[in-house]
Amino acid sequence: MKKVELYTDGACSGNPGPGGWGAILRYGEHEKELSGGAHDTTNNRMELTAVIEGLKALKEPCMVTVYSDSKYFCDGVQKGWVYGWKKRGWKKSDGKPALNPDLWEELLTQLGRHQVEIVWVKGHAGHPENERCDRLAVAQSEKHR
Repeated sequence: MKKVELYTDGACSGNPGPGGWGAILRYGEHEKELSGGAHDTTNNRMELTAVIEGLKALKEPCMVTVYSDSKYFCDGVQKGWVYGWKKRGWKKSDGKPALNPDLWEELLTQLGRHQVEIVWVKGHAGHPENERCDRLAVAQSEKHR
């Protein structure tokens, strides 16, 4: 299996509001930047979309290390919250609806295609790829105003 690095970030101007996402895929010396956005969205939706779109861009199953500054994404998967939400019909442990079930469902599909390791990085702390993804996301957010 190919070993790929995926760096992601999401941004939103207002929450909800116009938002964007950015991703960088790296395989050896090859890099690909991806980005997109929406007119009326949330930061969490953009964070999840960045990961989903990055994983979807891979043409074959890979070993992927995902770097994200989103605790929502990282904890949702690493602490198993998403699996509990799905098991309970997309409800949280307190019975309230889980947010963004459409994106979580798509993310689970993508996680099933690849071997994924998740690494949380502190946002806006000088991590070069995280800063690049932030610039991509913010540019898309501004484009969708």
